Amino acid sequence: MCDPAARVELTDLHLADLHQRARDTGVPRYRMLTRDDLIAAIEERAGTEARAGRDEAAEAGFERRSRREEPEADEAPPADAPERVEAEETPDAEEVAEAEEVTGVLDRMPQGYGFLRLQGLHEAEGDVYVSASQIRRCELRPGDEVTGPARPPRRGERHRALVRVATVNGRSPEEKRGHFEDLTPAPPHRRLVPPDAAADPLVRAIDLLGPLAFGQRVLVLAQPRSGRTTLLRAIGAAVVEGGAQLCVVLADERPEEVPQWERALPDAEIFAATADQEPREQVREAELAMGHAKRLAEAGKDVVALIDSLSRLALGYRDSGRVKRMFGAGRELEEEGAGSLTVIATVLDSDDRGAEVREALETTENLLLRLDADLAAKGVFPPLVPAKSRASGEDQLRDPDELDRARQLRLELGAMDPEEAARTLADRIAATETNAELLSRL
Repeated sequence: MCDPAARVELTDLHLADLHQRARDTGVPRYRMLTRDDLIAAIEERAGTEARAGRDEAAEAGFERRSRREEPEADEAPPADAPERVEAEETPDAEEVAEAEEVTGVLDRMPQGYGFLRLQGLHEAEGDVYVSASQIRRCELRPGDEVTGPARPPRRGERHRALVRVATVNGRSPEEKRGHFEDLTPAPPHRRLVPPDAAADPLVRAIDLLGPLAFGQRVLVLAQPRSGRTTLLRAIGAAVVEGGAQLCVVLADERPEEVPQWERALPDAEIFAATADQEPREQVREAELAMGHAKRLAEAGKDVVALIDSLSRLALGYRDSGRVKRMFGAGRELEEEGAGSLTVIATVLDSDDRGAEVREALETTENLLLRLDADLAAKGVFPPLVPAKSRASGEDQLRDPDELDRARQLRLELGAMDPEEAARTLADRIAATETNAELLSRL
């Protein structure tokens, strides 16, 4: 019998470490084995006895894998297409010649298999099938950005199939990666927009009320026609200019507005659940988009997710409190090699649902902004209400002199009525090139 202690050690290893052990011990075709068979094959090659019934080494393990990976009843692909094909089967020469490199976001089905979504997160004709065994073997997660060759559909198949996984989120599938929820959150400490940047006036106004930083949770309370779309696009442009990765999540959006977002932010990943979709489908796509953002942060990227709006997503959840998990994902990650996820989300501050969402989320934000429709209607830009905005952790982001001057400015604006305060702020921004210059004049 195998040594139980050794068995526990192998079971605890990451897949990349198991592959290294397999290489060191000479396990043949180890990349084709499931995790359990890989462990058994390593034990066999090391001279230990495998569990009952395993009389052959890696070769027998591979044969068992082939039999066992015929989809079981709870893992069967849709009946309207022969998706039972295991994509890791060796393609013939003609299929190799016709294979095309693809990159898409993994949408995993409850049955265990999945699809690479190549056009946003919507189901589309060109989607690529990913077998359940590939997902298990490479430990793929919903939202992973997967690259690899895809062969053409065989006779009777509807979808192309992934031949092998080449990269996951830009890295080798064998590299170790942590789970987002297990990584250590740290206080935001890196400015998204430097104080001496000649940024958009709206972005400058926000940064004066509370500095934008990687890993924040920014809550925007917005009345209808108060300019929330303009605000989000201005922030998005600043994010892209700063080199971070931008994901835009739109829920219940009018279909004609999606191309406008794409033209305004051509370098962003825009995931739009339009108004013609069922609320539960809008929620599903939003969760997959946020899963994608988390996977990128795990891989070391600084990701900013703009969500419009949490109020609409709460309708799909039928529970205002459930959007808290989505908003609460914003964080700076402490581990070396990890990145950050910044969440900037709007709440429609005009109905009972908006009030419920606001109540569920307030005090969890790092920065609260309020947009006023009356100011927007009077042509006041930016239509922000300084007295009703607030920031936390500001001392971690500003030097002492800048912090004192920013507080002095907000105290002065807070003593004015909303229209006068907004106009004064706009005038001071227009008279200076940067916020550093503006604050130095106080």
